Amino acid sequence: MSGANPVSRLNPMTWPLSFKVPLLVAVLMFTVSAIITNRVLARLEENQEQHLQQLASAYLDGLSASLIPSVFRGDVWEVFDTLDRSRERYRGLNVRWTIVTNAEGKILAASDPAKFPSDTVAEKEVLAHFTAGREVILNEDKATAFLLRPLPYQDREIGKIYAEADIGALLQERSDVLRTLLLTNLLLTFVLAIVGYLAVLRMMRPVRIMSLHLDQASQGKINLIPDSIVMRQSSEFRRLFGRYNVLSQAVNEREFLAVQLAEEEKVASLGRLASGMAHEINNPLGGMFNALDALKKHGTREQVRATSIRLLEHGLTGIRDLVRSTLASYRADQRPRDLTMVDLDDLRLLVKPEAKRKRLNLEWTNEITEAVHVPAVPVRDAVLNLLLNACASSAEDGSVKFHARIESGALVVDVSDQGGGLPAHIREYLERNGAGSVPLDKRSGLGLWIVKRLCDEMNGKLIVVKSSASGTTIRLVVQPKLAELEDAA
Repeated sequence: MSGANPVSRLNPMTWPLSFKVPLLVAVLMFTVSAIITNRVLARLEENQEQHLQQLASAYLDGLSASLIPSVFRGDVWEVFDTLDRSRERYRGLNVRWTIVTNAEGKILAASDPAKFPSDTVAEKEVLAHFTAGREVILNEDKATAFLLRPLPYQDREIGKIYAEADIGALLQERSDVLRTLLLTNLLLTFVLAIVGYLAVLRMMRPVRIMSLHLDQASQGKINLIPDSIVMRQSSEFRRLFGRYNVLSQAVNEREFLAVQLAEEEKVASLGRLASGMAHEINNPLGGMFNALDALKKHGTREQVRATSIRLLEHGLTGIRDLVRSTLASYRADQRPRDLTMVDLDDLRLLVKPEAKRKRLNLEWTNEITEAVHVPAVPVRDAVLNLLLNACASSAEDGSVKFHARIESGALVVDVSDQGGGLPAHIREYLERNGAGSVPLDKRSGLGLWIVKRLCDEMNGKLIVVKSSASGTTIRLVVQPKLAELEDAA
């Protein structure tokens, strides 16, 4: 995707399949792992809280059962002794300190006498963490659990137990489980993404083979996929490659037949031109022989000599121009040359015999005054075929119009006839981009196929300006090439 448009590179629809499938696998794995991790952590947290609740209840139950008689009597030393013994018994709870108060809220004893002296009232900041009606309050931010148990005796409260326990070990356990799950899931996602990428690459190998052959086909002759490659594929791609080879062989045969038909059409066009030129050459030759006879019989007379020489010169000039026009149309240049006004006017001499044969009126308008930076030979060939098709389409005693000009820097040539109009499929064929690589279905359209092929080679455009029962106008538009304009500059 290195040469792609930056905007299209952000569109997931343009990403290659070998990237999208592993990415989809990774996204699904991440989603599944996130759900599983969340459920595992939620269940772990629930189990830890239940375990803490059970352990705290056991601690408070045992402590309250031992403390109620001592608190009722106000025996401080017995309370201290009970707290010391409970510390060893419930070591797994990680109790930081425990306070026992009387009914008035004064501290009878504490596991940490230096911090909570006896016969004092506990600070409000300490008691603020305890909520009435709740036995265990968790504060995960401080990794602390606050325990509260009233001490009842004969339907009255004689004191309370306040305790603070460290739950850092529980939170660390959660963190360790989360870290283990994340690392395991990331590793599995990475491994599965790589496996998916390799699997997709292997599955996409036949598609790459097909794409390579299609790219080669766009640049020239279509090559068949070798049988050794076809037989190694799965049944689906084996059938696909087989059908592609059948199609490729048919296209190659059609292309070969198209070239043969084009050559035949070219020979036929040359035959029509040759017969017309023979007629055009015979006319001045007849006049030249008459002039020679006059010179032989009356060569001594000055006026006869002048008239005969003028006729000979006119006839030879006409033959020279006709031969020059023919050579310019059918001689391959070593390098493309620019189109000139004379190149287009010479076509009038080549079309004139066909126009005379059908008694057509040839209306010629050439507004080209300077050289145009387009290849002269293919433009002449395309325009000549358009003119010959116009002559063939027009009825006898009709007219054929030619108009060449420059519009917006481009060469524009209109050729009009008085025929019955173009069929819809031929009009669509002429105006469709890239259609010149395939000939028309009907052989009568090969002349137009030659025009279309030449037009595609020049990056030109054909436009059917008019097509009706009263006639057809076809416009050829050729833009000068940028490199040629720079060379000319």
